[in-house]
Amino acid sequence: MPSEWIARHDQTVALHGEWTLAHYRDIKSALAQSDIGQVTHETVSLDAITRLDTAGAVLIIELIGVEKATSVAEWAAELPKEQQALLIRIAEAMNAPLDVAQPSHSRINQALASVGLQMVGLWSQQRQLLAFIGLVIATLFYLALRPRRWRLTATVAHIQQSGLNAVPIVALLTFMVGAVVAFLGATVLQDFGATIYTIDLVAFSFLREFGVLLAAILLAGRTASAFTAQIGAMKSNEEIDALQAQGLDPIELLVLPRVMAMLISLPMLAFVGMLSGLAGGAMVTSLSLDISLTQFMITLQKDVSVTHFLVGLSKAPVFAFVIAVIGCLEGFKVSGSAQSVGEHTTSSVVQSIFMVILIDAVAALFFMEMGW
Repeated sequence: MPSEWIARHDQTVALHGEWTLAHYRDIKSALAQSDIGQVTHETVSLDAITRLDTAGAVLIIELIGVEKATSVAEWAAELPKEQQALLIRIAEAMNAPLDVAQPSHSRINQALASVGLQMVGLWSQQRQLLAFIGLVIATLFYLALRPRRWRLTATVAHIQQSGLNAVPIVALLTFMVGAVVAFLGATVLQDFGATIYTIDLVAFSFLREFGVLLAAILLAGRTASAFTAQIGAMKSNEEIDALQAQGLDPIELLVLPRVMAMLISLPMLAFVGMLSGLAGGAMVTSLSLDISLTQFMITLQKDVSVTHFLVGLSKAPVFAFVIAVIGCLEGFKVSGSAQSVGEHTTSSVVQSIFMVILIDAVAALFFMEMGW
């Protein structure tokens, strides 16, 4: 075992041999008993040190001081270059202030930087969404001619969870919104003596927009979040890794059944929403405007063509696909913690609602320009 000994300031202090953890306790005890204030580099010999680690370098710096340690190359040239570099680096780190002043930026620069970060994040998010959509479509085409690999049981289960179980809430919400639209329309049109056109207002609004839009927003909040939470929990429990280790495709096993279920459920719920909205409007016109149900149905059949119904229903599959894909994608992004599951669940709801409203606005402009 190499020896280490430290003498008083009136004697030469020599440090010999390899520094190991077993020696640090004895050296620290010797340092505590020594008159450290009188120790200088002139009384310390480092030529016998062959190996030195971080803890040993700290002890030497405590002995001779930070200032002398930074200039070790001048008075201890016999020390190996590696040991000199270690002493200098640790001495600089010990001498550096703990509180580093943060650079000050103007509020305008901070605002622009924040906007830039948000735009970069949005661009990255949309690229991931497009890539995931391509992967889902490619897998769907691959399985189109392989009926044996279709997950019918899982698809039916998701149809029940996302579609059938949502019928009551969709019907109730659209019924109340239909009543509100009819009441507002009757209040405004009454001043012009045109209350009969309240029927057209309710019919056009629910057949073209409100029926499918309200159903899609409800599913975006109800089903997209469920998809994200389910897949995110599997991701955090490493169940998806286990599926891949068994040679199973998570897109085929987890994503496609949910996408197919949404493609079936949302048109059905949109149809229910249209009927419920018309029923709410019929109730208000019957109670407030003395328009009988028979007159309501005759006016509806005479003034409203089936084109409006088809235009509204044609948007349902697009909304369903986007909602399902976003919900599944956010589930795959979960990093493994409960906080991550919550964050991505919230993100899936926000993204789904935003995309539904954006697509609906673009579709409304397109149909208006086409004259449909």
